[in-house]
Amino acid sequence: MSDQDSSTSASQTEEELEEELEMDGEVNGEVNREVEGEQEEDNDRSSERSAAPSLSSFSSSLRAVIRIKQKYQAMKKRRQELALGLGGAGNPTGAAPRTSPKIFTFDGLTPIAYSTLAAAAPQRKKRKRRKRVLFPNSGGCRAPPKQEQSRAKYCLYLLFAIVFMQVYNAIENLDDHVLRYDLEGLEKTLRREVFGQQGAVEGLLSHLKDYLSTYVHNKPLVVSLHGPSGVGKSHLGRLLAGHFRSVVGETLVLQYYVLHHCPQEANALHCASDLSAIISEMVERAEEEEKIPLFIFDEAEHMHDEILDVLSQLVASKQSNEYLNAIYLFLSNLGHAHITKHMLHNSSSISMGMSASGRHSNLVKELTPILRNTLEKLHILWTEADILPLGLLEKGHVMECFLDEMTREGFYPDHTNIERLAGEIEYYPTVGGHEYSQTGCKQVVAKVNLL
Repeated sequence: MSDQDSSTSASQTEEELEEELEMDGEVNGEVNREVEGEQEEDNDRSSERSAAPSLSSFSSSLRAVIRIKQKYQAMKKRRQELALGLGGAGNPTGAAPRTSPKIFTFDGLTPIAYSTLAAAAPQRKKRKRRKRVLFPNSGGCRAPPKQEQSRAKYCLYLLFAIVFMQVYNAIENLDDHVLRYDLEGLEKTLRREVFGQQGAVEGLLSHLKDYLSTYVHNKPLVVSLHGPSGVGKSHLGRLLAGHFRSVVGETLVLQYYVLHHCPQEANALHCASDLSAIISEMVERAEEEEKIPLFIFDEAEHMHDEILDVLSQLVASKQSNEYLNAIYLFLSNLGHAHITKHMLHNSSSISMGMSASGRHSNLVKELTPILRNTLEKLHILWTEADILPLGLLEKGHVMECFLDEMTREGFYPDHTNIERLAGEIEYYPTVGGHEYSQTGCKQVVAKVNLL
């Protein structure tokens, strides 16, 4: 059965091909006949109308083309109808329908499809046309006029340069101002000469550096050192006075000992007026020389109320400029009982590995509120001061004092002799491994003089 079906299908396809070839031959024959007929007509007309041969030949050719197109379309339509009729009747079940070759024409295209194809085609970017510059006929091509730059721009640059130079000079002058007082040399001297008070020394130097690094001040620097007897308050004051005399001059440093300058309370008012006149004269001279004076008041616990009132007015921030550029240093043993009690009760909790500055920072943090509360009850002057407590000296510090004093006096620094002299000093009971001296280094000079 399959051989028969294949033979029948092959015979059908041969018949269809023969029919198509016959139809193509008929179309070609009709086209040739039409062309020959048109040529004969054209020849006849050309012999009759020799006056306009070009126009007549063109019109005859156009009519022949139109008739050929109409006949071709009619034959094509008839062939399609015949192919559809044969395909519906002669195709066996399951066989693919016979299709005629596809020929592209413009008849099936619609405006929408044409627009879709046109949109799908890549579009070229439109180049923007440069605007033509129209020049006047008489002037020719001229460059556009340059805009004039504002002179304020150069003034702004000049202002920036001036501000930069001012800031740079100010920084340089601040460095020169600090270098004038040689605080590095002062630090070396205090670390070498003062024993057991390294934390207080660092605190004092920090206050001095902050104050001396600027020109303009809204208040004078007021520092009050408090500690028991013999811990080095007066010695520290003498070292500061000697250093400032070497950098600012003898006339801008005042060391005021209350028991020496004003021992009688009856003369307190007169002493206060004299002290006010001396300070006023010194600050005016310092303002002229552009320097900062130093006022040291030792044994401040013996100051009379009249002197404290005058000093309180002088250190107030409402004074004129020259009074704001000054350093006031007060040395006293006010509050020494609180310092001694605190160190004896808290020595066991203090770590042996902690540095001197760390121990002093804890001492300042814990004792400053207590001392300030006590001092403010005595006079309003202490509210303007920065309080620095000085702690008790240990036996090792006392031995350092003996070594330094013996070296000054020219004695051989025998360690056995130093231990013997240090053992003669009275000490508090040992607490937490610390053995504090009751009199500090106060008796060191007297004992060395007895050697």
